[in-house]
Amino acid sequence: MHEVSLGGMLTDYLTGKTIEETTYEEFRQALAKYLVEEKDYPKTGLKAKVPLVFTIDGEETGRHIDLVASDDAGRPIVIVIFCAGDVGSFERETVSCARLFPGGPVPVAIATDSIGASILDTASGDCVATGVRAIPTWSEALAIAAKKPAAPLPDERRRKEERILHAYNGFLYGTCCSESCVVPPKNAK
Repeated sequence: MHEVSLGGMLTDYLTGKTIEETTYEEFRQALAKYLVEEKDYPKTGLKAKVPLVFTIDGEETGRHIDLVASDDAGRPIVIVIFCAGDVGSFERETVSCARLFPGGPVPVAIATDSIGASILDTASGDCVATGVRAIPTWSEALAIAAKKPAAPLPDERRRKEERILHAYNGFLYGTCCSESCVVPPKNAK
């Protein structure tokens, strides 16, 4: 299933602005609220629907990251990918997103359907915990990040991660059933 406009509007929890209601937006809003109110993430450090642009065969393409939590210096610490389906089947895609994200690799990557969750170590690709309650608090996420300095991926590794993410995106965005799909535009920055 892909994200589709529902034709309505709602108030964004993070910004207070009016945004389009989609099939995933209610879940994205609930996850943002959970991170802030239950896991002590700073509201000002969370951004929703952040574009991730990458290149395949010389052409830019992309997808959105549902939530990105950054520290005071602007370094991304945690990314959250909302998935409609078995959370485990989104783990590899989520790791690729975390590895390719600007300013990353992002140390902590989370794939969640808002009920279950896989908490992933981006460096190893391993699932280190499961369940929404296992999502690290903000202080725990900062401690994890302090042990993992961000270093850009070598070109060969980056190309491999881009191909992996491209394959997943082919399933996500390549079979749109209507013009109402919410997909990142080409050359999204």
